Amino acid sequence: MDSVFRVTGADVATSPYAAGPWDETMQHGSAPAALMIWAAERIETPVPMRIARLTLDLMRPVPVAPLTIATQVLRQGRKIQLCEVRLLDRDVEVARANILKVRASEPPLPDHISDPPLDVAPPDECRAFTEFHKNPFTSGLSVRTNRAHLIEPRGGPVWFRIEREMIAGEPLSQAMRAVVAADFCNTTTPLDFREWLFLNADLSVNLAREPIGEWILLNAETWIGPGGAGIAAGRLADRHGYFGRAVQSLVVERG
Repeated sequence: MDSVFRVTGADVATSPYAAGPWDETMQHGSAPAALMIWAAERIETPVPMRIARLTLDLMRPVPVAPLTIATQVLRQGRKIQLCEVRLLDRDVEVARANILKVRASEPPLPDHISDPPLDVAPPDECRAFTEFHKNPFTSGLSVRTNRAHLIEPRGGPVWFRIEREMIAGEPLSQAMRAVVAADFCNTTTPLDFREWLFLNADLSVNLAREPIGEWILLNAETWIGPGGAGIAAGRLADRHGYFGRAVQSLVVERG
């Protein structure tokens, strides 16, 4: 299977390309996030709507294994839809997401309302980060940055572009592009990744609008507290400016 997932009805076949850096049997967080956005986008709405927020809780490590998708609408209105998407591993819930959609409209805004402008170099002015491809999931991404290392205490901007098909036979939505990039917030840890683990237990993404184009910028930083927890947060942008924010809660421990 050349894609990350193949979905038939509620059944999900997972390819080895879903695996992340910690264990080849566990999925990279970007993979289930994109899958759950895809599932939410297929829930019918009474009027055209778009994704405004993802709140994803990783209940357990998501395995590289067959999964089941379960969806339901928690609230349906004329302007919003709140839906729930769950991933099950043999009836055991491994991930749960609440996804908010808002009515797609174009109200006449004042001239001074615009995206915060891009304040970093565009992707074609950054170097390709070839050392990034060290686990199955990231081998399906193009990465451009001027950072010396992807995991870097000072943080800084990184551009991501998805190169591998996520869902077999299905188009890649712009919201899926955004959440895949968002899951890399914790690469800005101030700790030495060779000695510490900094796993994210959740992912929250808010989108003021859908991104435009294939390249998504993540401009993130991380704060570590004294009690074994941390926060990784980042701004999301495309070539036209910033359009969203992402936050992760981190569990910090020695490796």
